[in-house]
Amino acid sequence: MKILNYSNLIDPLLKDLRLFTIKFAEIEARDRVLDICCGTGDQAVFFAKTGAIVAGIDLSPQMIGTALKKQKRDNLADVYFQAADAAKLPFLDPVFDVALISLALHEIESKKRDEVLSEMKRVVKKGGRLIFVDFSCPLPKSITSFFIKLVEFFAGAEHHQNFKSYFQEGGLLKLLERNGLKPEKMDYLKNGLLVAIKAKNI
Repeated sequence: MKILNYSNLIDPLLKDLRLFTIKFAEIEARDRVLDICCGTGDQAVFFAKTGAIVAGIDLSPQMIGTALKKQKRDNLADVYFQAADAAKLPFLDPVFDVALISLALHEIESKKRDEVLSEMKRVVKKGGRLIFVDFSCPLPKSITSFFIKLVEFFAGAEHHQNFKSYFQEGGLLKLLERNGLKPEKMDYLKNGLLVAIKAKNI
C-alpha cells in the first residue's frame, strides 16, 4: 500500500487516539516532544498544533516524506522530521520533556525494544514523561482482535514473530518493568484493545 494511501486511510481512524494522547501526556505549549516511530507524522502534527516543539523520527524515509508534506500543508514552524533508528536516536543530550512511542513496539524485535526504551530515557530530561501506547496484553476476545491477529500473520514472518514475542513477553507492562520504569498513569482505549501508559524518567 502506498504511503499516501495509508495516511488517507489510517490517520482519520486514529484521530481520537491522537487527541487522547495530547491530554494523556499532558502536553503544554513549548514542551519539547519527541515522537518515536512517528510514521506519517500525524501525532507529531497534533502535538505541534498545541504549541509544543516537536521532533518526529522514523526509520522509513517514505514515511518521513509524507510527514514533511503535512508539516508544509499546515505551515508548522516548530515540528521537525528526520529518518532515524529508534534504537540509535540522533540526539546527544537529554533535551526533551516528553518522548512518545505509539503502536510500534510490537513491531520491533525483542532485544531492540530494550534499546529503544534505553534511548528514550537517555534523551528525556530527568523527571520528564515517557509515553507508551500499544496493544493490551492479552488482547480482549473480540472480532477486532481476531482481525488484528490475522493482519499481523499476513504481514510477514519477521513482523509476525515480533508481534508474537511482544505478547509472549507480557506486553507493555512487563517491558517497562524490565527496564526499571514504573507506570504513573494507565488507561485503556478502543474497548480495551489498546493500553496507554505514562512513566516518569528517573
